[in-house]
Amino acid sequence: MSTVVTTRAGAVATVTLDRPQAMNAMDLATKQALLEALREVAADESVRAVVLTGTGRAFSVGQDLREHVADLQRAATADFELGDTVRDHYNPIVTLLATMPKPVVAAVNGVAAGAGASFACACDLRLMAAGGGFNTAFAGIGLSCDSGASWWLPRLVGLARATELLMLPRTVGADEALAIGLVHRVVPDGELAVAAAELASSLAAGPTLAYAAIKDAVRFSQTHDLSASLEHESELMGLTGRSADHRGAVEAFVAKTPPTFTGR
Repeated sequence: MSTVVTTRAGAVATVTLDRPQAMNAMDLATKQALLEALREVAADESVRAVVLTGTGRAFSVGQDLREHVADLQRAATADFELGDTVRDHYNPIVTLLATMPKPVVAAVNGVAAGAGASFACACDLRLMAAGGGFNTAFAGIGLSCDSGASWWLPRLVGLARATELLMLPRTVGADEALAIGLVHRVVPDGELAVAAAELASSLAAGPTLAYAAIKDAVRFSQTHDLSASLEHESELMGLTGRSADHRGAVEAFVAKTPPTFTGR
């Protein structure tokens, strides 16, 4: 039985980590299943928005430490190092979340720790249940950070606070997460699934080609200077300016009718 379940509601795909007895910890099977599920929804043109969430008390607590013990033993006796699973699994997962050409919503249903927190940060928008929380966790077990934590946290909360959260890990509750910019909205625990579905449905009905271009522009600007970023914006404006979505939206504006977007 898979520990990752993908469901569809119209143009929205919900990818659910379903290993509640282990607080959705990432063992090898779960990492592989999540990567495959994300590849499938990223490639499926009929999916126009994605929700990533978990079951039970946790969104995900990151690496399964029981499996990690075995990995440590392997690292001592074989041609294997702990960075391998980061390269093989975590890096491709967060890259897909950040770069797939459609909006991704993290519905943080409980604690998001370690790589689980990084997964949430890699998504475009984050909703959190009132009982949820973030904990970077890595330094608490003598590890550096992974899954893009060093990249996203400074951009979300600033360099000084990101360094604090990474070096002095603690659980950041929902209200504080909202206040410092880790999440976009906090909802009552029992309302998270509905709120995430409503947001994703709204995004799926929107100009998804434009959303993809916006994701691309924002990501590009993080590693390029102003001149290069302006030129890249010009290229993306040319792309979206030729789209049926743009032409239809302008015609709808002139006619004073609601636009209909197809992502083309």
